[in-house]
Amino acid sequence: MLPDSTGMTDPAGEAVLGVTRSVLGRRWVWRQADTRIGMAIAQRLDLPELLGQLLAARGVTPEQAALFLEPTLRALLPDPSVLVDMDRAAERLAQAVRAREPVAVFGDYDVDGASAGALMLRFLRDLGCPVRHYVPDRLKEGYGPNPGAIAALCDGGATLLVCVDCGIAAHAALEAARGRADVVVLDHHKAEGPVPVVAAAVNPNRLDCGSGLKHLCAAAVSFMAAVATLRALRRSGFFEGREPPDLRDLLDLVALATVCDVMPLTGLNRAFVTQGLKVMARGERPGIAALLEVAQAREAPSAYTLGFLLGPRINASGRIGEPDLGLRLLACDDPVEARIMAERLDAVNRRRQEVESEVLAAAFAQAEAQAGAGHPVLLICGEGWHPGVVGIVAGRVKEKFNRPTCVAGISDGLAKGSGRSVPGIDLGAAVIAARQSGLLETGGGHAMAAGFSFRLERQEEFHAFLNERLSHAADLPGSADLVVDGTLRVPAATAELATQVARLGPFGAGNEEPVFIFPRVRVVRADRVGKEGNTVRAFLEGEGGGRLKAICFRAKEGPLAELLLNSRGVPVHLAGALRAEHWNGNVSAGLHVQDGAPA
Repeated sequence: MLPDSTGMTDPAGEAVLGVTRSVLGRRWVWRQADTRIGMAIAQRLDLPELLGQLLAARGVTPEQAALFLEPTLRALLPDPSVLVDMDRAAERLAQAVRAREPVAVFGDYDVDGASAGALMLRFLRDLGCPVRHYVPDRLKEGYGPNPGAIAALCDGGATLLVCVDCGIAAHAALEAARGRADVVVLDHHKAEGPVPVVAAAVNPNRLDCGSGLKHLCAAAVSFMAAVATLRALRRSGFFEGREPPDLRDLLDLVALATVCDVMPLTGLNRAFVTQGLKVMARGERPGIAALLEVAQAREAPSAYTLGFLLGPRINASGRIGEPDLGLRLLACDDPVEARIMAERLDAVNRRRQEVESEVLAAAFAQAEAQAGAGHPVLLICGEGWHPGVVGIVAGRVKEKFNRPTCVAGISDGLAKGSGRSVPGIDLGAAVIAARQSGLLETGGGHAMAAGFSFRLERQEEFHAFLNERLSHAADLPGSADLVVDGTLRVPAATAELATQVARLGPFGAGNEEPVFIFPRVRVVRADRVGKEGNTVRAFLEGEGGGRLKAICFRAKEGPLAELLLNSRGVPVHLAGALRAEHWNGNVSAGLHVQDGAPA
């Protein structure tokens, strides 16, 4: 049982506190857990019972608990050779290092592509290779390698091309390198059929790869390639008389990409992010340090910092700015130059937010109509919508309607877009199948995200295909249930408790942050804060006394903001995450509000 809890499970299946429809339209349900396992974890590791129950609710066994709380690469990093073609990739990269070959790193314009590109660029450069990079322009070239860019890199003298976060489906484009340069692909997107004919194609999602590492992002695959390359160089005596580079210094890039590409924070990924956050906290990478400063990140880096402060700014350059600005920032050694680039990214991100807001209202209107008509999948298109923001809009619509969502901008009869899915529904596979059926000009992705393009006359056919392929999405509720870990009274929400809960982090996909309900609290004071007034700060009072700070982000408008601002003195139920907040050497507890309901 949690402190001041009303219970962890509800065998009758009734909604928590009777909330079947919150102000955000969500039903509150208990996270199911075996309390006996929770007790066993607490006893074995001498932990507070709360921590044991929260671990059990996340599927952690007593045998796994210690490593879950202290994940290390020593314990969790497998031999890179388990990945098909990794040994071939490592040997080709090692050969390039030994011969000081000119190498070109071909990347992508999102955070994973920028992080993987910067990682490989720094790794090879530190080993003495002359390296250049290339990131395609989203509007002019689209995603991934194209024949013109590949030929230009070969013309520039590159004898080895390393494709990161792309390339697994670029058969025709990579043919442009044949006889001129070798190609190593380090990707993680869904692969279909034979891989390209290249020196090595490392991808845990290859159909013939049995590594069990399907949930790695491209930066993690690139890190494992660096580990394997270093091993190959050691075996050849390359480091005799000198120290090899410390690859742990690259883990901040892997952590950033893992969180921003929404990879599950379990197993190896959990170790990557935990250790990467420690590296990032040292502040030794000028680009990330500058971006943290521009984003006004005041606390130690967390998964939230990566996903909501750094990620959107790096993504913005590929969406509506210079496609390689994020990669250049992450690879930058000069603090002054890094600061200039970070400020440019921040400005581009503000412009991206303006463009996004223009599209969002129209997208919501279309989504409302399609959801009302019973479509399992939402396909939303608009003339002139900027391709750089459609992915973000798809994510926002998906969150609101709890449906797989594809959003596209139309120009000259061609719709280019991105899709976002919900857990358990593989959108990437459906998009690939649609492309194979001839409905799409381009298409690919992974379970939770996809990219595509189609001629406008195929829109209805594509929508019908998605509806049929993903028909089980029709069974989803209109809003995702809010899964609750327990209830707390205000006096129990202490800094000590918040610090204990934080031990379960980093939180994200696959390791959701615990959600607690505070029943019948009163809002003593609530105000809008921040430059845009998009955040509501409140002070709560419990029924049995006690005070608690609360904050609600993305609350410029809507029913949750209204509940906080207009319910003073009236009891309400609030749900959210209890976090330990550090300021001037002091630690306090704060509630990050996610939902609410009248009491």
